[in-house]
Amino acid sequence: MSRPLLNARGLTCVVAGQRLFATLDLAVHPGDLVEVRGPNGCGKSTLLRCLAGLYHPEAGRVERGAPFTYLGHRAGLSADMTPLENLRWFAGIDAARVEPATLDEAMDRVGLGAARFDRCGMLSAGQQRRAALARLLAGHASVWILDEPLTALDDAGCALTRGFIDEHRARGGAAVCATHRSLALPRSAHASGRDARLPQTRVVALGS
Repeated sequence: MSRPLLNARGLTCVVAGQRLFATLDLAVHPGDLVEVRGPNGCGKSTLLRCLAGLYHPEAGRVERGAPFTYLGHRAGLSADMTPLENLRWFAGIDAARVEPATLDEAMDRVGLGAARFDRCGMLSAGQQRRAALARLLAGHASVWILDEPLTALDDAGCALTRGFIDEHRARGGAAVCATHRSLALPRSAHASGRDARLPQTRVVALGS
């Protein structure tokens, strides 16, 4: 088996004196889709923040063997900037050199080609979520850590997001997502032969 892109060992997280989960192990390999599930307040977002290095666990460690991108529950966009300007700003944060054509293509693929120059504060919640997802397409991270990526999206947006994750996995990437809804594409929607190359979706259940 290949070396994990992300490897968590013995994670224990305590928030406000409450233990959310203990001694959790998680190895994420190329092609993986890991869905973190459970009721509200069980620690899904906390686990993702631990994986991204934004929260320090009570015990355990996380080994990051590849570049990653973290998208939180909120879109994380500047309301005074356009989707395209936000995307350029994120590219700078990621220390990535991205060609203008790549940014334009990402805007088109998330369905914001006509709104790329509108201020994000004027966009709907679903459009803002699409603008945040464009960061994944314009970047080069091997691991996507996504907190409720389907939030505020319509059916078409959900299908797009599932397709993006599927393409990313087929290229050797992986995704770890907190979600209440399945992020795996139906077998009938896979490109010919692709489903045979991808591992089965794994579920990490918290709060059970």
